[in-house]
Amino acid sequence: MTKKDNSIVLFHDKKVRRHWDEEKELWYFSVVDVIEVLTESPRPRKYWNALKTKLVKEGSQLSQKVGQLKLKSSDGKKYLTDVADTETLLRLIQSIPSPKAEPFKLWLAKVGYERIEEIENPELAQERMKAIYEQKGYSKNWIDKRLRGIAVRQDLTGEWQVRGANKNLEYAILTNEIMQGTFGMKVDDYKKFKNLKRENLRDHMTDLELILTMLGEATTTKITKGRNSQGFFELQKDAKDGGKVAGKARKDIELESGESVVSNENYLEIPKNQQKLDEAKQ
Repeated sequence: MTKKDNSIVLFHDKKVRRHWDEEKELWYFSVVDVIEVLTESPRPRKYWNALKTKLVKEGSQLSQKVGQLKLKSSDGKKYLTDVADTETLLRLIQSIPSPKAEPFKLWLAKVGYERIEEIENPELAQERMKAIYEQKGYSKNWIDKRLRGIAVRQDLTGEWQVRGANKNLEYAILTNEIMQGTFGMKVDDYKKFKNLKRENLRDHMTDLELILTMLGEATTTKITKGRNSQGFFELQKDAKDGGKVAGKARKDIELESGESVVSNENYLEIPKNQQKLDEAKQ
């Protein structure tokens, strides 16, 4: 889909304006549009102003998380419009007394309950994740590799955590070192190569890409433990060396097979392709 196509989204058969922030990798939705859909109010802006006042009186800081962007109006001109990201929008929906908002509230309650269950029993999280991938049309073999890759990743980040790496920025830098060494591209470049935006890169890797990603991260973990590395700079060297090992394996595979391992294939079309297969079988 083009950026123009992504400028609006159908919600209950009505249009909600939205904007994709490339840097933050977040969707921002027009608050007034969502309120109009959920409340069917003839004056959604007035409704939103009243709701903001009510939230402030209740001590909520939700309205402070609402920003403004210039979005195209019905007259074709762009005006500053209150927008919210997905998390803020879902919280806002909880404050709207409307039959159309009730399904969202029930869903949020269900998700919250499932999350509590998963904290008490982590195996449930893995089973639910497997079920989600199956519903999306991924093969069992691919799912097994993906779940194994998650375990390998957790082992690596566990080492990073106890050895002094900052969970946000430094984790990203270290991951990029491994990806660069393995595939010759950093994560953001790889996502662009596969024509992805907010989607998880690993959810769109081929089997061989997943295997090499695991190799790079598992090797980095082993190197880090062997060297007993401490602090970001030592961990960065480990990540480079781990990525180099996986990168050598990739080049050997490409040399012997005569084909590139790095693929621009993504899995965004899986549901459509699965539907076509199901229709063909009928």
